[in-house]
Amino acid sequence: MSVQERKERERAGRERLIVATARELAEQQGWDAVTTRRLAERIEYSQPVLYSHFRGKREIIGAVALEGATELAAALRSATAAAGDAHARVTALARAYLDFAERNPAVYDAVFRLDGGLAFADEATPEPLKDAFAALLETLDEVAGDNVHPGLFTETFWAALHGLATLSRAGRLPPADAERRVELLVDRLAVR
Repeated sequence: MSVQERKERERAGRERLIVATARELAEQQGWDAVTTRRLAERIEYSQPVLYSHFRGKREIIGAVALEGATELAAALRSATAAAGDAHARVTALARAYLDFAERNPAVYDAVFRLDGGLAFADEATPEPLKDAFAALLETLDEVAGDNVHPGLFTETFWAALHGLATLSRAGRLPPADAERRVELLVDRLAVR
């Protein structure tokens, strides 16, 4: 292995460590607790080393968002692959999405609520974000209905899921009705 290859491998390892540490800190204490100073202390590198990888917190949030989008896409595909008919697939999709948001609140925020400097719904949208949307579209395309653009339907269904995830986490919806909300969403909007 050349010196250059070793340096690139070490750099990639430091980046993974920074992102993993940011995720861990955000999940434990929230994104307000994630500062470059605290990250530098936790990973035992100087702040200039951290800044040589990321220009600041916004780029770190973006890196976490890209990882999170990849994980969300995998979770959605895994859940729907195991389901039978269209109704079961859409229900599995909704549950997997909401479960992901509940289990990974800081990552979910990085993907969908915080400014990570990433473009959405644009040609410049990074591939992991496009793939997460594609994971939704793959299942929802078949239930969009006649004369309904599948992408528009997917955006609407996704918005409903995001609303449920956000309102549930904020304690604005009674937890006892969570499963009934999924059933209503699927039965009334997606599978008729």
